[in-house]
Amino acid sequence: MKILVATEKAFALVAINLIREVTDAAGHQLALLEDYKDVSELLTAVADADALIVRSDLVTPQVLEAAKKLKIVVRAGAGYDNLDLPACTAHKVVAMNTPGQNSNAVAELAFEMMLFQARGGFAGKSGSELRGKTLGLHAFGNVGKYMAEIAKGFGMVVFAFDPFVNEDVMKGAGIKACKNTEELYSKCQYISLHMPANDKTKKSIGYELLKKMPKGAVLVNTARKEVIDEEGLLKIFEERSDFRYLSDVEPDCKAVFDEKFKGRFIFTAKKMGAQTEEANINAGVAAARQIADFFKTGNEKFRLNK
Repeated sequence: MKILVATEKAFALVAINLIREVTDAAGHQLALLEDYKDVSELLTAVADADALIVRSDLVTPQVLEAAKKLKIVVRAGAGYDNLDLPACTAHKVVAMNTPGQNSNAVAELAFEMMLFQARGGFAGKSGSELRGKTLGLHAFGNVGKYMAEIAKGFGMVVFAFDPFVNEDVMKGAGIKACKNTEELYSKCQYISLHMPANDKTKKSIGYELLKKMPKGAVLVNTARKEVIDEEGLLKIFEERSDFRYLSDVEPDCKAVFDEKFKGRFIFTAKKMGAQTEEANINAGVAAARQIADFFKTGNEKFRLNK
């Protein structure tokens, strides 16, 4: 089987070497399309591929139509909104992600932004501490678990809400479960978002929730910008000078923040949650292993489409 790694931004060399070890051991051929500049290059490269590994590269109906032999595509990472799942299903292609492989990297970035904000950007002025502050985790998956672990090390009081996670799991992790989002937001000075962007979550974080947060509120978003109702976010910023927003992707309304709210936000230049050497390696190797296992045993554990 031919396994194509197609990445507009290449994996680290050490990751490629480890991916090759996995594919060679399984008896597959590895092909690389790295740092490509135009989708036409991807369309050509994928034409005879049996499997595809991507990062944030778009897997569209056009790509799938060109990939006549494709049986499986794996997104090396947790988020998968770059994969057109209905199109994958229509072309009988199994779509997977690699959940958990970059979770620690995302959690660390959230805390790095929180610390930078709490200390006023290290500009020499007096700041505040995280110890004793309340942190609310909106969703308690892989990243949320790392967040809770780090937060307890800082001496924070941690709450969480996730309708898909049993309360006993949260209690076992030493955190307090909330019954709904309203309770979570009203209790916590810091709220960290960890849900995917889907029909239920898009624009779900808006004015009515944010206004419930206590004084000195800080919203941390290492999820997706689409989960934020930006109109509601701007409204709370207009009303409350104490409100802060830290995001791993700049919002569409960034120009308004630049004009009106300087010093009250941090936006990374691009989505950086998974951009560590360790996460890069973990996600790439996991993708290769899942493909090898799929071809050997038919394992579809991390399948995303129907």
